[in-house]
Amino acid sequence: MKAGKDEFLNAKIAEIMERLPREGSVIVAFSGGIDSSVVAALAHRALGHKSLAVTVDSPLLPSGELEVARRVAEQIGIKHLVIKLNELEIPGFSGNPPDRCYLCKKFRFEKLRELANEKGFRAVVDGTNLSDLGEYRPGLKAAKESGVYSPLLEAGLSKEDVRRLARLLGFNIAGKPAATCLATRIPYNHRLTTRQLVRIDKAESYIRSITGVKILRVRAHGNLARIEVGAGEQNLFYDTKISSQIAQGLKELGYEFVTLDLEGYKSGRFDHKLKSKGSS
Repeated sequence: MKAGKDEFLNAKIAEIMERLPREGSVIVAFSGGIDSSVVAALAHRALGHKSLAVTVDSPLLPSGELEVARRVAEQIGIKHLVIKLNELEIPGFSGNPPDRCYLCKKFRFEKLRELANEKGFRAVVDGTNLSDLGEYRPGLKAAKESGVYSPLLEAGLSKEDVRRLARLLGFNIAGKPAATCLATRIPYNHRLTTRQLVRIDKAESYIRSITGVKILRVRAHGNLARIEVGAGEQNLFYDTKISSQIAQGLKELGYEFVTLDLEGYKSGRFDHKLKSKGSS
């Protein structure tokens, strides 16, 4: 079974490697996560110096993710550029509407397109894959409008395929949990501020430093911090000393109430109602 799967993935690698050179030269929208890392690696193999990985550093980026992106780019060997943007300056974005992701991606892709023109790159590519189509992803519309090429999607690769592909390519981040932007911690239509985002980021960093938890989200409901963790990791919080330390630490950050969500982590927690209404 494994041999058959590797054969399938090797065929997909060949397919993408054949397709990418037709773009001439590419900027990869690069977060350092599994999807964009696979695309960056294949772009570098196919195009060499005609490929550039670009990471956006902004108030939405969780601590540590920029360093991960730098390490992965170095592992790949691709030239890496970091640009600073502030999505909170986008008209309407701070109001945190349900199409927040569209506004953000549209803004980012426009900046990447400008950068591509400035540096002489012909295309912008990203790590969108087949599994993304089944989720609430307004940003996909922005990618399409901006003419962004998604090689993993075109090749028909799912998220699980991409993880296997990452292992095949030798990435040590193949099992890395998804790291979403900090805005996803706040319910839609609740205003986004730099202060809120910084507080959430500090809360998550603090909890990780104490527990070593791998999958974590601190969802902020005003002054209530609701902690979501991955399956099998809730037991890390059952020690009274640990739970008291976390509660105290988050209260020092300004939260009045600190709770552990008994349902655990759920991807796109604030998107579920939208999807049930047919918004996806």
